[in-house]
Amino acid sequence: MASLRVGPAAEPGTRVGPLVDAEARDRVLRFVEIGRTQARTVVAVAPDAALAARGWFVGPHVFADVDPCGPLGQEEIFGPVLAAFRAPDFAAAVALANDTPYALTAGVFSRSPAHLDLARSALEAGNVYLNRGITGALVHRQPFGGYRLSGIGSKAGGPDYLQQFVVPRVVTENTLRRGFAPQRPPGGRPG
Repeated sequence: MASLRVGPAAEPGTRVGPLVDAEARDRVLRFVEIGRTQARTVVAVAPDAALAARGWFVGPHVFADVDPCGPLGQEEIFGPVLAAFRAPDFAAAVALANDTPYALTAGVFSRSPAHLDLARSALEAGNVYLNRGITGALVHRQPFGGYRLSGIGSKAGGPDYLQQFVVPRVVTENTLRRGFAPQRPPGGRPG
């Protein structure tokens, strides 16, 4: 983690770019402060002071012994903060992951086919990634989106995505109603 370069996204060596705005940076820094006071800090990388003055940068942070029911275990952070907590076994880890109001993305690395099968069938998230990174969904290949508080509706990049931006309309007419007068055929008399 300490080797990850924090910097402008346009620079090729950058691994951790800026957040989208000051509000996002401040929100992530509030979670960092919660981690410092309620968990054990494993890694805390501060961005260079000159860099921090030029943008909305937060360095990577890893916190261990996190309370799964606390803010670091229950909130979407959207920044370079990793909260780790222990589970007695893999099934309990899946249960901990599912015990949150959010369900955007989940990832599992395992050499155990039984663990991968359990993750595939029981892990509740909009996108579940097995033995690969959890970022980089590709439009038309891997639609992206979650459920619960992480989103609703069709996934971005999926076949039904654009349909959620239109108002579906159905017009139904009963043409066999009493008193219906059919149209005249071209050049003819009513039938």
